[in-house]
Amino acid sequence: MQRFAFLIPVFVFMVFTTSFPQPVPADSLYLGQTPPGNIPKIFNLPVTSGFRALERIAVSSGGDEIYYGEINTYPVTALRVRLLRYRNDKWEGPFNVFEGFMAPKLADNDSTIYLQDNHFYAWYSKRTESGWSVPALVLPGGMKSHYLQKTSPNNYYLSSYYEGAPAPGDICKLITTGNDTVLQSLGKPLNSSSEENDFLIASDESFVLFSRKTTEGASDMFISFRKNNGGWTNPKNLGAPVNKPHYNWEYGQFISSDGKYLFFTSGGLNWSSYYTYWIKIDNIIDSLRHSNFAPYLNNLIPNQSGLTGQSFTYTIPDSTFIDDDGNNSLTFSAVLSNGNPLPSWLSFDPGTRTFTGTPTAADNLTVKVSATDNYNLSASATFTINISVTGVDDNIGHLPGEIELFQNYPNPFNPTTSIEFIVSRAGRYSLNLYNSLGKLVKVIADNQYDAGHHKEEFDATGLTSGIYIYRLTGGAIGPARKLVVLQ
Repeated sequence: MQRFAFLIPVFVFMVFTTSFPQPVPADSLYLGQTPPGNIPKIFNLPVTSGFRALERIAVSSGGDEIYYGEINTYPVTALRVRLLRYRNDKWEGPFNVFEGFMAPKLADNDSTIYLQDNHFYAWYSKRTESGWSVPALVLPGGMKSHYLQKTSPNNYYLSSYYEGAPAPGDICKLITTGNDTVLQSLGKPLNSSSEENDFLIASDESFVLFSRKTTEGASDMFISFRKNNGGWTNPKNLGAPVNKPHYNWEYGQFISSDGKYLFFTSGGLNWSSYYTYWIKIDNIIDSLRHSNFAPYLNNLIPNQSGLTGQSFTYTIPDSTFIDDDGNNSLTFSAVLSNGNPLPSWLSFDPGTRTFTGTPTAADNLTVKVSATDNYNLSASATFTINISVTGVDDNIGHLPGEIELFQNYPNPFNPTTSIEFIVSRAGRYSLNLYNSLGKLVKVIADNQYDAGHHKEEFDATGLTSGIYIYRLTGGAIGPARKLVVLQ
């Protein structure tokens, strides 16, 4: 969870003497604290003076052990994992179990515990007769990772996020084949261009509960459900009261083995605002699973091109937008990116998602396509339609061997720009400007040039804003390029 820069701690292992577990009476579960309803409550855990119980906690399958991390501040300079256990008809501890670690996660019938160091590497330890083995790194070759966990199908998952990572983190599946270990992203839409870091995947892999960095720089919790095809649904924000507004982080997810309670950390810009909370989550998850999913953009729309006087047709592929409630529930619309209607020559059929028309003039349109579901939730994408003039634009981008014409700079411009070109033989050359209809509007230069590199300055004062074509000729039709005048 990226809140501040973290330091790598010194690792010290501590053990405790074990004793036989015993069933925990119902009124003593979770340290005897009254379970919450649909409003988060602080889950009180004993801590060393000056520390707070934060990040992921772990409760054993029988409820008789509670492991939790305590840290002294953000950025962290001291951290450890502590244990409370139910023995002799009472809760004992806390015991210091692992020094230099936090965010415990139990696995393999509570015989393995996964640990996080100071936001860089995942570690594991095995239960022994005297406590726990010395933690060992999970991944080879110094691969950094975050919040490792194991599911009932014996799959491993982690986040590629770590402090100081060069790119936002993704939630990934750990794939090991022979000596090769790779992190396979769970892909869109679960992962986004933002940062997905702290997370919890259900033991049966039916959902992922995770933290995503918000536009304000903090994070909210989201949930994504496994689809029948193995993919993931468009994530839903858990919303209030779990997620608090503005600069507040919600992270460190853990759900009790019976699926009833979510434990998590929440805090804002002040250290004193950070606590471990718990909330009844099973009904919230069930409600989110069966409520409407917002559509999302699955694939970008490629840019298109056409010619004046020739028929233009383009159909938006069915895979462009995905609605997890069923793509047949989507309705489509199209306007220009500035909100204005499409030009008169261009029509859009929402039923077939098809654009048709015959352009009459050169243009460069940016079109916005929206897909809206039955609940009025929508996703959108933009793409450009570049219309060239038939006959004038045919050679744009083609540079004959004897003449080379470069793109003007700056472009767009107001009112002056530079145009450079190379001619291989001395002679008379003309640099002309045409409008979108192919009509000559200005002779930029008409001179005798020596072989070599040349540059002409062009002043567009008096011309209207728009797209123009400039062409260099010398005895035969030469190359052409576009420029944009902004007045």
